Amino acid sequence: MRSGLALVAVTVAALACGCSQPASDPLVERGRQVYLAQCTQCHNPDPSQDGALGPAVKGSSRELLEARILRGGYPPNYKPKRPTSVMPPQPAVAPDIPALAAYLK
Repeated sequence: MRSGLALVAVTVAALACGCSQPASDPLVERGRQVYLAQCTQCHNPDPSQDGALGPAVKGSSRELLEARILRGGYPPNYKPKRPTSVMPPQPAVAPDIPALAAYLK
């Protein structure tokens, strides 16, 4: 019975995180780790929900992530969810953009 409850708890947690990829995908798992370590100070731990400072980011394209993380800007013709420039560039996160994109997909 305990193992059944544990499985239910893990399933609920996986669904609540907003992930659309299985956690067994190493790229998605790396993206989750980076997101939790680097992004949740401003964005919600659940990327499908707005955070204290940053908007929901689930579904963000790689192009948007690159623009925001590398330059602190937006891709051409992109309409921001919030009209602020609070997020500074995060160049240390640049190598993990593919993983973040996989996680937020």
